Amino acid sequence: MARYKRVDMSPRLLPVDLEAQLVPGTFAHALHHLIDELDLSAFDEQYRNDENGAPAHDPAMLLQAVLLGYSQGMVSSRAIERACRDNVLFVAITGDAKPHFTTIAAFVSRSRDAIATVFSQVLTILGREGLIGRDMFAIDGVKLPSNASKHRSGTRADFVARAEKLERSVKVMLDRHWNNDDEPSPEDPNGKAAARIERMKREAQLIRSWLSEHPKDRKGPTGGLRKSNLTDNDSAKLATDKGVLQGYSGIAVVDAAHQVIVEAQAHGTGSEQELLIPVIDACVDQFAADTLITADAGYHSEANLVVLAGRKVDALIADPGMRRRDERYAGQGRHAVKPDPLHDKSATPRKRKVFAAGDFVIAGDQSHAICPAGQRLYRNGKDCTVGDYQAVKFRAPTGACSGCSLREQCLRNPQTSRSRQVAVLTRKLRVNYSERMRERIDSAEGRERYGQRLGVVEPVFGNIRYNKGLDRFTLRGQTKVDGQWKLFALVHNIEKLAKYGKAA
Repeated sequence: MARYKRVDMSPRLLPVDLEAQLVPGTFAHALHHLIDELDLSAFDEQYRNDENGAPAHDPAMLLQAVLLGYSQGMVSSRAIERACRDNVLFVAITGDAKPHFTTIAAFVSRSRDAIATVFSQVLTILGREGLIGRDMFAIDGVKLPSNASKHRSGTRADFVARAEKLERSVKVMLDRHWNNDDEPSPEDPNGKAAARIERMKREAQLIRSWLSEHPKDRKGPTGGLRKSNLTDNDSAKLATDKGVLQGYSGIAVVDAAHQVIVEAQAHGTGSEQELLIPVIDACVDQFAADTLITADAGYHSEANLVVLAGRKVDALIADPGMRRRDERYAGQGRHAVKPDPLHDKSATPRKRKVFAAGDFVIAGDQSHAICPAGQRLYRNGKDCTVGDYQAVKFRAPTGACSGCSLREQCLRNPQTSRSRQVAVLTRKLRVNYSERMRERIDSAEGRERYGQRLGVVEPVFGNIRYNKGLDRFTLRGQTKVDGQWKLFALVHNIEKLAKYGKAA
């Protein structure tokens, strides 16, 4: 009969060298040695136990535990706490400190400013290691749900109406109880109706308290009304190809050389146009003299291009019609996504086509014009302005248009318009930066350089969302969410240091 060595599962004490668990070339090894190079004094402001109170957990240890947890897809502070007890790698990097989950959660929630200083220091080290090329920075964002419900969103008027409805319902239910002499209803022997009344009263009171704390509606950059949220008022309703979510946009500026994130911010808005300039301002110290900025059509606006031109920032910002002009995307229509779920899906009525300015014959001296019906239009404005152009305007006499057979084809509102007016553009008055950008991005060089953007920035979001498991923000409030987004950006950058750094 075959004989085997006995497997002994009895308890025993085994010597473990914690330092030996951090294998060179791994994220944990790079993180452990990186912490020694960082100035973490910014975390000291959170503590007031210099003379009194118990010693606190070392912020360096907590930061390492959180970053290591995020690198392995552990977003929950409870999961990180379990790992610090049971996982030998976490035991090694924390020195068997066993921090409580509430300590970990509070550290992440309150440390945004200190995390930002750590992010900057790590960028300095990455630059020293030669991992930031500064040839091209690609800007993009990802929309993630937050710890809030989109069903608790609305304007102040919506919340007032909701509170009044709850209060009316409570009154009706209380009146019913009074009419029954306050005896328990046979349909409600366990007092469920009373519990429901209490819940509705608490909900109405919470809404009233929120309204008193927020006396004004949220406004967008153009003054438009934005919906607020009772749970997390800094978050916003964001339209995605999978529907509408309540959350934040995580913005990243990524260097093309090794896909290092040079700036990371989280904002509670779906309007990317208003975020472009603030994000560029935040990472301007990382620019070289010839750094190219690339961004997709969501960041395109004439106002943004004017600011970039004034600052002499080299940029390629796509416009919404870029792909329609590119013959390489001729068949893209078959891959079109669903319409934006926040927009009205009703059919837009088509405007009736009328004669354009090119259908009129203009006299050489610009004294008059001849319409398609052969009638003469007289000049009634020489130095007029139409958009970015100077123009000459012509108007037909009222009698010429009243009985014209082409009236339906010439006037947009033939029932109310008395006569036709036409403007002929003569010269351009000011620079149209959107037109300049279109010409540049449609050139062979522009297409080649802009085409690199997708391969630079999209793998970063793939790494953070799927490899690291960030499918939603677990905190509330823009400050806290921004700190969590920066922590995940730190994880991504430290991975680059572990893989490409000289000490890897």
